[in-house]
Amino acid sequence: MSIVSVILAAIAPGVALLAYFYLKDRYDTEPIHLVGKMFLFGILLVFPVMVLQRAFVHGFGDDPLVFSFLISAGVEEFLKWFLVYFLIFRHATFDEPYDGIVYSVAVSLGFATLENVFYALLNSASISTLLMRAFLPVSGHAMFGVMMGYHLGKAKFNPEQRTRQLFYSCFMPILWHGVFDYVLLTAKTYWIWIMLPLMAFLWGRSLWNVKRANARSPLRVLRREERVEM
Repeated sequence: MSIVSVILAAIAPGVALLAYFYLKDRYDTEPIHLVGKMFLFGILLVFPVMVLQRAFVHGFGDDPLVFSFLISAGVEEFLKWFLVYFLIFRHATFDEPYDGIVYSVAVSLGFATLENVFYALLNSASISTLLMRAFLPVSGHAMFGVMMGYHLGKAKFNPEQRTRQLFYSCFMPILWHGVFDYVLLTAKTYWIWIMLPLMAFLWGRSLWNVKRANARSPLRVLRREERVEM
């Protein structure tokens, strides 16, 4: 398989998942250039993450529990959260709860896409391997992004719960990302029997979050009123 084919196969899952969640915005889709910019920031985030993770491995060692929850999930999800919070949370385009999901997923999938390209090139990955990675790490990053964005949306539009929801928006992706990595690192021979129900749960929870975020949109009420007036 040519290098171009490998790169395209590695990029496709992230782009497809981003398009899926982008189109799930029922009431007011976000500016595509801003979503693309957050996707690009997610790609660029890979490089500082690599440096920090290497430094933390030297400092803390490679114990599976520490690596999964602190070095891998902790570093990656905190930096994604940092980007979305400081670039988007107070942005004028963030005008309904679902927007948090769109931008968080864009950053997460930008990160996952370059990570997938690196893996494919460095390991001469086959199509079957890339399909498996599309189902596991790439879609996993998307699910963690949905969690993050869902709670950021709740924080944005529920001022009385802001502190708690901001905490959840960072903590929940770290927790589930850590669980995901820990299973892969420790369940060497039977990981698939844990990972399948885990991914089913994460997808189910994410789709519920998508539905709930859309249901809380203030634009939903406006659209309903417009239909009544007509």
